[in-house]
Amino acid sequence: MTATPAHAEPAAAPVKAVLLGFKREALWIAIFGFFSNLLMLTPTLYMMQVFDRVMLSNSEYTLAALSLLALLLFLVLGFAEWARSRLLVRAGTRFDLLMQRHVFRASFDAKLRNTASASPQALNDLTQLRQFLTGNGVYAAIDTPWVLVFAGVLYLIHPWLGYAAVVFVLITLAVALIGNKVMASRHAKVQAAQIQSSNYLSGKLRNAETIEAFGMLADLRRRWLSIHDQHGLHQAHVHEGSHRLQATIKYVQYAQQSLVLALGALLAIDGHITAGAMLACNALMGNALRPIGLVVQSWSQFVESRAAYGRLSTLLQDHPPRSGRTDVAELNGQISLRGLVAKAPGREQPILKGLDLDFRAGEVVAIAGPSGAGKSTLARCLLGIWPDAEGQVLLDGTPIEQWSREAIGPHLGYLPQDIELFDGTIAENIARFEDGQETQVIEAAKRTGIHDMVLHMPRGYDTPMGEAGSTLSGGQRQRIGLARAILGDPLVVVLDEPNANLDDVGEAALIRTVADLKARGRTVFMIVHQPNLLRVADRLLVLDNGRVAQFAAIRVEAPAPKETATP
Repeated sequence: MTATPAHAEPAAAPVKAVLLGFKREALWIAIFGFFSNLLMLTPTLYMMQVFDRVMLSNSEYTLAALSLLALLLFLVLGFAEWARSRLLVRAGTRFDLLMQRHVFRASFDAKLRNTASASPQALNDLTQLRQFLTGNGVYAAIDTPWVLVFAGVLYLIHPWLGYAAVVFVLITLAVALIGNKVMASRHAKVQAAQIQSSNYLSGKLRNAETIEAFGMLADLRRRWLSIHDQHGLHQAHVHEGSHRLQATIKYVQYAQQSLVLALGALLAIDGHITAGAMLACNALMGNALRPIGLVVQSWSQFVESRAAYGRLSTLLQDHPPRSGRTDVAELNGQISLRGLVAKAPGREQPILKGLDLDFRAGEVVAIAGPSGAGKSTLARCLLGIWPDAEGQVLLDGTPIEQWSREAIGPHLGYLPQDIELFDGTIAENIARFEDGQETQVIEAAKRTGIHDMVLHMPRGYDTPMGEAGSTLSGGQRQRIGLARAILGDPLVVVLDEPNANLDDVGEAALIRTVADLKARGRTVFMIVHQPNLLRVADRLLVLDNGRVAQFAAIRVEAPAPKETATP
């Protein structure tokens, strides 16, 4: 048994693989981009024709014909811009739909295994990447090669104009690259500080009641403010640098356009070009520098998206899709442990140290031992959900991780030590959020003795946990969790301190539930701290420091016979 599920599908560069599936959309976006950029020459050509042809011929018909042709080309230009924008939005939406299921699953797996990539940031990274793919970043990538086209047109007007365009574009690009290289490290610091601040705050909000009870809010706020202030400081440095870079780029662009106009005027004075060409070269220079401006504007988004791409790729590669066997119909529920070792990060000694045990199908096993002996860890290992385990947990002779969790999950019941009920109705929580389980929900509630309790809720089984959660006691939550654990009559049921919050009535109902499971031939594991539950158990397993201290049958002594009076 290892931390990586068996039969996992390979997922090398998963984000890249999804992006490569958009080749057709990319081709059409490039085609529309071609027409869009090509038609950007329309104002230049129109200006040249008006100044060099219409103004000399004084022909109104020529002016009207040129104007109608320009309006038609502008209409085609607008359609091309609209079409590629629509394609980008649709491609971004489809990319999100294709990725969100994998990212959600991988984020869950990372959290389950307590890895470094376990963070809610993954879904934010997906949003960041989608926004970049549908924003100015893609336009900049498509339009940047057209810088050479516009520079070539300027060269055709006059070589000096072409050379000037190349020089000015290189200067603008150099300023942008140097500035953004300086900004990259600042953006990385902002991202790290933002994630740290968000994780710290969300972690504290989950324990709001404890914070309020102990009056810890002021101290925790002071610590959060120190983290938040660092984020604000890094953010201020980024904004300051971005504004300085944009101001520099703007100065360079305006200066270059003026210099190009001056060069065009000089060439016109010398008779090398016409007056129309002089004005047109200024517009062409603006078109040549426009993609560079888009690169500058979208650079910070590109840096953030590249980091998001790297994090998503790492997450999906470390946690590939899981698959496994689905043939669970013939299982009996026999559990065996072979060399089971359970470890935890930051702990030198393993929690469980080489357990070799066999549990018969249909028996009830009580697990006891001092605190820290490894009881709850063993409970999770029995279900195959402990992240760092070696050895094997065999279900009917087959390692439990070889089954698909979707297939084996309904055949397992689990009542954790910390009851977690989810946002939804009571019925949905008991049904494990699977549709069409109304009959099984009521049956599980009756078997655990909570049917009448649920009916007295404001809306019965349809009571949202948001309403019921504040009124439910710890024992009621535990009994609802027990009903969820036995839903559908699972083969193996693991109960971690199931009577921790129960009163006498609840404990009696728990004992009846375990006896019912035993009568049905289900394998039950109970972590117990009190002897009351031992009367329904077949064997007792005592753990001490991760090892088996005792594993034997439980003797239930028969009551002594009553003495009868001698006649």
